[in-house]
Amino acid sequence: MRISRLFLLLTIPLLFTSCFKDDERVAPYDRGEKITAVIPMTEIVGQTVYLYVNQVYYNLNSSAVVATNDKKAYDLAFDAAPEKSRIWLNTANFMTAGRTTEIDLEAVSSSAGLDMRFDPSSGNADSTAIGDWYVVSGNDTLFTAFVYVLDRGYDEFGNLLGKRKIAFDSIKGDTYYFRYSNLNNTSMVNASVKKQAGYNKVYFSFEGDGNQVQPEPPQSSYDLEFTQYTTLLFTNEGEPYPYLVTGLLLNTYQTEVAFDNSMVFDEIDLVSAQNMQYSAQIDRIGYDWKEVQGDVENGVVNYVVRPENNYIIRNQAGQYFKMRFVGFYDDNGVKGFPTIEYQKL
Repeated sequence: MRISRLFLLLTIPLLFTSCFKDDERVAPYDRGEKITAVIPMTEIVGQTVYLYVNQVYYNLNSSAVVATNDKKAYDLAFDAAPEKSRIWLNTANFMTAGRTTEIDLEAVSSSAGLDMRFDPSSGNADSTAIGDWYVVSGNDTLFTAFVYVLDRGYDEFGNLLGKRKIAFDSIKGDTYYFRYSNLNNTSMVNASVKKQAGYNKVYFSFEGDGNQVQPEPPQSSYDLEFTQYTTLLFTNEGEPYPYLVTGLLLNTYQTEVAFDNSMVFDEIDLVSAQNMQYSAQIDRIGYDWKEVQGDVENGVVNYVVRPENNYIIRNQAGQYFKMRFVGFYDDNGVKGFPTIEYQKL
């Protein structure tokens, strides 16, 4: 997807409204009929439309929405796996982070001059904005406690969510310890987040007094996450530009996808699915199952899905599902209601 710099500048405010077992012989079972599901990413309350405010987790095998949360429900996500310690931002809010050279939390008062980064939409743990917040030297783990400045991004109406400064002090056993405050040194907080077995990540929100939260359901309970997220696009001049998109991310736990746009959807069967190339990259389905049509310069556009794009999902149990998108609007023409058609193979 290539877009002009003018379009980016004009529309940014509007944006804010594997590891598997070898294949085994599958015993005969009823594949069932094709299923159509509408995913309510947009919330309509009275006369107010909250565009893309929901993050929705979906299980293909049970044909059910497992969980739904407001995309602003958290700020930071911490790896919940044993021996892991990666920390992620909430990129659904266009959130960024910059590391200072200070270890004194009170000494930092601005993000000026910092390299403010966002997490890659691929889910690559080696390229996170916070990065390596400690170093290992021989048998010792050295917690540097460098201060980071976090820009919390925007809400669904384009309002700034503010900034925080934070120092990650340590991880001991299954608990992360950190300190944070406002840039003016008000609201100093000592906080911690404890890992929970059976989850990909555990989460923390700066709202109120600050709390550990758990918007994401257990890792074995879902396949797909419908959400906004930040990704890197390119202008017509080839310049990289971070952009907020609306799309679909894979569960990071033993879930993979293959892509095809040459086969007729109804003709894809288990044999063809088993011979495809699969990827665990979480944004492999991503956002470009739809395309923008209309006048992008003045923002009068509509989205048209690409039903020729076929996605074959292999879940944690080694089951295969073929899926495609067939809609993006509700019956009243409100965008933010992706409609998928899928079938177990």
